[in-house]
Amino acid sequence: MTPLESTFDRLVTQLRSLLSSEESFKLRLMGEQSQFIRFNRAKVRQTGNVRDGSISLTLMQDQRTTSRLFPFTGNWETDWHGVKDALEDLRQEISQLPEDPYLVIPTGDATSCDVQTGKLLPPGAIVDAILPDVAGLDFTGFYSGGSIFRGYADSAGQKHWFATDSFALDYSLFTADGQAVKGTFAGNQWDQAAYTAKLVESKQQLDRLSQPPKPIARGQYRTYLAPAAMADLVSMLSWGGVSESAIQRGGSALGVLQRGEKQLSEQFYLSEDFSRGLVPRFNEWGEVAPIDLPLIQAGKLVNTLISSRSAKEFGKPANGASGGEGLRSPSVAPGTLASSGILTALDTGLYLSNLHYLNWSDRPSGRITGMTRYACFWVENGEIIAPIENLRFDETLYRFWGENLLALTDTQEFIPEVGTYGGRDVGGTWVPGALVKGFTYTL
Repeated sequence: MTPLESTFDRLVTQLRSLLSSEESFKLRLMGEQSQFIRFNRAKVRQTGNVRDGSISLTLMQDQRTTSRLFPFTGNWETDWHGVKDALEDLRQEISQLPEDPYLVIPTGDATSCDVQTGKLLPPGAIVDAILPDVAGLDFTGFYSGGSIFRGYADSAGQKHWFATDSFALDYSLFTADGQAVKGTFAGNQWDQAAYTAKLVESKQQLDRLSQPPKPIARGQYRTYLAPAAMADLVSMLSWGGVSESAIQRGGSALGVLQRGEKQLSEQFYLSEDFSRGLVPRFNEWGEVAPIDLPLIQAGKLVNTLISSRSAKEFGKPANGASGGEGLRSPSVAPGTLASSGILTALDTGLYLSNLHYLNWSDRPSGRITGMTRYACFWVENGEIIAPIENLRFDETLYRFWGENLLALTDTQEFIPEVGTYGGRDVGGTWVPGALVKGFTYTL
């Protein structure tokens, strides 16, 4: 048990001793010990080490609930005063709040401890590992790496601990006229050879961006969606997609799939896969999700994400989903298209490395709109001809993952979550690239 986990465990034990028989609580912890380095024009512009943590205490009584969020320092005296003060405030407040008919009270006594130890670069070696491969380039990026930890405990007796070592480098390479190639390199084991290979690929794309961009008329084109673009499309399913609550309320993009009115390609498989240990399996009620939960198999919806709250409201069995019923560890199964044959298979059309500004344009029909972004190219006869000017697309997932899906690549790529707002995000998406026909561009 680490000192941080020991402090958390002691807080839980003391808190349980203060509770009355009518009260229930949840105590959730999140924190990190991270090294951050910001690069611009291939030079270090900012660096530092962050040690940060926060605790959320939720009190439940008489079908009412209220919460407080406050800092976690790892110091027993400081943190215990914070917990006690928060509990006193919550007790004064809770009787004035309305009842919640779907309030989920913690149950069970499950415990778990999942610690994923990585092999990260020592802080003093990070710069020397990153910058030589980008010497002479306009390289801008952000490195974050270190330990992330999560904890959960409640009045029922459940207690979970998760910690992982990880890093992520989110970077862009720019041409003289402002065109850019974007890339990410992430994991829990730094591999210098793999990093160098990633930069070689990015430099090749940068060279191709030196040509004048080609304007593309609106219409439908054969298109290759690289893994980063696929990951952006998959992320839309966390917003009114695989949620059971969204389906029950008629606001899900997968409603017609659930009713059997449409289906996706038999090549398309989507699951929640926690086997790689990148994110905690427990949710905000201490429930542990299955190690692997199939959601779409051979184009058919076989499961949705059902939280305990939705289970209570709609009479469905919960399956360890979070309260928001979004994807936490999504994985799209690979196909059969060899990575070396992507351009040949594309033949003539568009190669999309990245997308942005995605939104539902018609969610009930699964229609998504967005823009092309970094390093997108026009391809003719299996060869990249020129970069393209930005395009807006508007297309339904029932076409690009359905009737128009030609092939998925035979390998997956890990596209990490690189957000740091309020703390480093965990996990990411495992996806192949996808070759589709008739992808619709509107502007």
